[in-house]
Amino acid sequence: MSSYAHGIQSQALTHWTASFSLTSRWSHLVHSLIDCQMDIAMVIDSSNNIGQRRFNLQKNFVAKLAAMLRVGQIGPHIGLVQASDSPRTEFLLTNYTQPKELLFAIKELAYLGGDTNTGKAIMHTAETFYTQENGGRRGHPRVMMVLIDGWPSDDLDQAAMLARESGINVFLVSVAKPAPEELAMVRDKEFMKKAVCKDNGFFSYLIPSWFSTTKHVKPLTQRLCSLDGLLCSKTCYNSVNIGFLIDGSSSVGDGNFQLVLDFLAGIARSFDISDVGARIGAVQFTYDQRLEFGLYDHSTKDDAINALRRIPYMSGGTATGAAISYTTQNLFRRTGPGRNFLIVVTDGQSYDDVISPAVAARKQGITMYSVGVAWAPLEDLKAMASEPKDSHTFFTREFTGLAEFIPALVRGICRDFTENN
Repeated sequence: MSSYAHGIQSQALTHWTASFSLTSRWSHLVHSLIDCQMDIAMVIDSSNNIGQRRFNLQKNFVAKLAAMLRVGQIGPHIGLVQASDSPRTEFLLTNYTQPKELLFAIKELAYLGGDTNTGKAIMHTAETFYTQENGGRRGHPRVMMVLIDGWPSDDLDQAAMLARESGINVFLVSVAKPAPEELAMVRDKEFMKKAVCKDNGFFSYLIPSWFSTTKHVKPLTQRLCSLDGLLCSKTCYNSVNIGFLIDGSSSVGDGNFQLVLDFLAGIARSFDISDVGARIGAVQFTYDQRLEFGLYDHSTKDDAINALRRIPYMSGGTATGAAISYTTQNLFRRTGPGRNFLIVVTDGQSYDDVISPAVAARKQGITMYSVGVAWAPLEDLKAMASEPKDSHTFFTREFTGLAEFIPALVRGICRDFTENN
């Protein structure tokens, strides 16, 4: 390309980007979007149904959304697929992590024509887009925003089911919905309900016309970034807070204490720990309690597990009840209900009452697992554990037996999470 042509292209790109920059009335939204660390696939309508003129309006709308979402290395990542006879991947999640490059890629999209095979496009996106090879990030919520002009030419059932089972939050944005006289041509009048992650109104969005899309950019962006509303991507692996309450009494001993830390690291390794995923924290107790690290102190799995392994052994007496109360007040104070777990590991009889503190913890929405070793009395372990007691209580004679409990504990946490959400 000549330097003159390159200059013209650069000018055009700068002008085009500026037209989609955040205006002052949107700027207050930036703070709420800084934490929008989603992996977002946009599936746009490129069928005969939409036509070239409305296709261009759609591109402008998608560009405004992209500008407001503020893509970046640590922010949201955006990829795009066109729905037509066959789906066409235009760019993957990590192809453009600079706003100007992304907006230029959207501007350059070519209109395809053909049928509105939205089901095929959703299926293709769900199967290919979020793999780690294609730039999907572990622990980051998966969002698929599907734009459709009118109605699809194919069925959405199987594709939507695959998306849901893959933890993908499908939003369907319907523009210019079928007029009453057109309804006879619509294959499945319930297509919107079937396509979305959950039919609760949150994942469906109606825009009356492509000529009135600008005022919908802000509310739609807020929905796409609403971590609490994204039901499909919430799994036990990326949405739980796990506290470890570790007996550091003299009877444990230094070598066995390391076996306990290995055991807890094995549990932690099973979860997607990140700043948008699962969290772990730890308290060690004797007669006293020590907050080793909080749920929000380490935002990567490696950092959290390294911190766990570095906990120095205290040595002392055993006051498990006071330790449960301390943990309830100091570890879980900033979290929501339904996803908080406390795993107590102890090797002996507590010198204080464990029943009242355990009841208080459970009332606060903390699911409790008790793991006993050696001289830990079964009645104390069961008194601390959540219902049903048998599936929340573990016991082994030797510290070397702890590792065998890891799969059952992880499965138990996932079962409890699923039943409560």
